[in-house]
Amino acid sequence: MATQPEGSKQDASSSKVIRNLLFVVIAMFGFGFALVPLYDTFCSLTGLNGKTDGEAYSGDVMHVDNSRNIKVEFVTSLNESMPWEFKAMQTSVTVHPGEPTKVEFFVRNLTDKDMIGQAIPSVAPGLAASYFKKTECFCFTQQTLKAGEEKEMPVVFIVDPSIDEDIHEITLSYTFFIKPGSEDAKIHADETAIKAKSTVALSTPSTQH
Repeated sequence: MATQPEGSKQDASSSKVIRNLLFVVIAMFGFGFALVPLYDTFCSLTGLNGKTDGEAYSGDVMHVDNSRNIKVEFVTSLNESMPWEFKAMQTSVTVHPGEPTKVEFFVRNLTDKDMIGQAIPSVAPGLAASYFKKTECFCFTQQTLKAGEEKEMPVVFIVDPSIDEDIHEITLSYTFFIKPGSEDAKIHADETAIKAKSTVALSTPSTQH
């Protein structure tokens, strides 16, 4: 009986290993894509990543627990390409669980163009996200600001009384993103700032010694 050369056996074995590795890589790649929507769904259900509902809470009126206090802090930021001013009108509030609370945020368009932005919220700790109910929020819709326009935007929220008693502080964060297609406004805003600085420098009299 003829025997297969040793080199042929090694080649066949190597080809099999390569095929198996390619299969594993392709499977992992596909699983990675499938994992993104699964992860988003999981975070939406559990609040583990700090994601909050994108719609207004319209459930039953909650019982106010006057025996507990929870401090809610507000943090604001802008995407690097967003040429707006954005801040909370107050840094924090102390609330009773179940108590509707209204706070205001300030935003200003620093360009000479009408622009559209979208605020993305998150809550920390992540486990508190599913208990943080917003009945009114500027983050539910895109915000259109005319050139140089400024306005105050309300947020009304309720902390669900069933939240873990070990949670005494919650941070509500917002990041404003520019709507795609308006990126050139940032360039114009930078040019305006440079011209303003140049004008100030030229108008300042120099002193001779």
